[in-house]
Amino acid sequence: MSQSFIDAEVAANLDDVRTAIAQAEADGGRTKGAVALIGVSKQQPDERVDAALNAGLRIFGENRVQEADGRWTQRRPSYPDMELHLIGPLQTNKAKDAVRIFDVIQTVDRPRIAAALARAMADADRALPCFVQVNTGQEPQKAGVAPADTAAFVKECQDVHGLNIVGLMCIPPAEDAPAPHFAFLKDMADELGLAQVSMGMSADFPAAAELGATHVRVGSAIFGVRAKP
Repeated sequence: MSQSFIDAEVAANLDDVRTAIAQAEADGGRTKGAVALIGVSKQQPDERVDAALNAGLRIFGENRVQEADGRWTQRRPSYPDMELHLIGPLQTNKAKDAVRIFDVIQTVDRPRIAAALARAMADADRALPCFVQVNTGQEPQKAGVAPADTAAFVKECQDVHGLNIVGLMCIPPAEDAPAPHFAFLKDMADELGLAQVSMGMSADFPAAAELGATHVRVGSAIFGVRAKP
């Protein structure tokens, strides 16, 4: 498949996603442009990532520190306006690399990670915006802070570790209707005085955009179904 064909396909997908976001903003009575689109590039082939860059996408999300380093370190000099979000779980021994590579950390979910990130940011003289990941479905196998513990954890991140917590992030259970989880997370963020909410993926981003997301994380709807690891 030629790069020009891939460029056209990804650009068309991107237009469709942006149109759907704009419609959802209007349906929710929100300001046009209130929702930032994050292209989830994890496990995508480089030619599709380059196609998204060629189509003007500048915010990307990666799950793994090592994959992000290999992909984006070489591309950053050509795209100084790009922004890279860590949207996958982070191990403490990867905190230093994460602070070096990423611009935003969306998966702060436990005290050890908060402390490791704080040390790494102090060492690197960087104060990255961070989101606290909330396990809205209270699924035992999934990362994230329990809803009942979120307020205290946000305060600990801010007051003890000095992290710049700007918002909340969630991944609703796959078997649940996502809208109640989105509304719940937005209400929680409002109660905590946090302006940003990262929620919604390829299957449900319009609902998230309508219900108050400031960031949606969209992968396959832009790039196509990703390759198996």
